[in-house]
Amino acid sequence: MSDAIIRDRRLTVTDIAALAAKGTACHLIDCDLDEARLAERDLSGWTFERVTLQGADFRGARLERTVWRSCRGGRANFTGADMSEASVLSSDFNNAVFRGARLGSAGFQGCKLTGADLSEVKAMDLRFEETLLINAKLPSQSFRKMALKRIDFGYADLRNCDFRESVFEGCSLREANMAGAKFAGADLRGADLGGLRLVEAALFRGATISREQAGQLLAELGLNVR
Repeated sequence: MSDAIIRDRRLTVTDIAALAAKGTACHLIDCDLDEARLAERDLSGWTFERVTLQGADFRGARLERTVWRSCRGGRANFTGADMSEASVLSSDFNNAVFRGARLGSAGFQGCKLTGADLSEVKAMDLRFEETLLINAKLPSQSFRKMALKRIDFGYADLRNCDFRESVFEGCSLREANMAGAKFAGADLRGADLGGLRLVEAALFRGATISREQAGQLLAELGLNVR
């Protein structure tokens, strides 16, 4: 059965419940779900395109295989939601909360996740590309053996993250909290390491950096490079 296409509507909780009850995955285009209370709803397979979701509540919702394209969802709450295999493209979820969400095989591409809380997510094979994660919370997340492309982790909480054998391309780790993170075997030549403190330098033991980066690090640690 083909998706039901809904355009240019301000949808209420009652509207969403009626659509979900039909058992057909819906495709919402240019719709308004700001502040919508959709906790525990089953919206698996739905597509959200240019939908506004500011402050929407998706706590505990079933959102497997959903597609989010060019959406605006600042402050949206996805705590405990199941977003397995979700695809999030060119969307703004600044300050959104994904705490404890299931994000297995989910992907974020070209997104803004500044200030987002991704603590305690269950996320095997979670992928980010060309995404802003400035000041985001990602403690203990595994990026092992991943190719990380154009991701800005500036000022993010990366405590105890696993970056072993990962490759950084056009990324930033500037001023991030990396206490306890693992970088053995990582290729950091494509990362901005600005703001590194002496106590953090040991984290990169076994990683690869460029000669230029080495000079910058020594300079930031107060050593004169001649």
